[in-house]
Amino acid sequence: MAKNLRGTHQIVTANRLSDGVVVFFTRSGDWSPDFNDAVVADDPAAAETLLPRARGAATATVEPYLVAVELVDGAPVPVSMRERIRVGGLTFPVLAAGASRYA
Repeated sequence: MAKNLRGTHQIVTANRLSDGVVVFFTRSGDWSPDFNDAVVADDPAAAETLLPRARGAATATVEPYLVAVELVDGAPVPVSMRERIRVGGLTFPVLAAGASRYA
């Protein structure tokens, strides 16, 4: 299912099946928890090609989907607040400190 499709650039994200960690599809065709490793599709046609590739490599992830990003100084930044939170982690510092041991 495609979500958050406002924008000209997109990445593919999912959650890792083993622990729920947010992961991003990379140029090498695997998954990384580092947002900066995500391959960026420059137009809708490239994004629609990228998504099936990611789904084919999704044996250890849950339901990959497209996320709109904008490039700021050449670096991708999620357009939606939901995806900014997913990239940045938990929003409560006390919880984040305890949860970091599971990442």
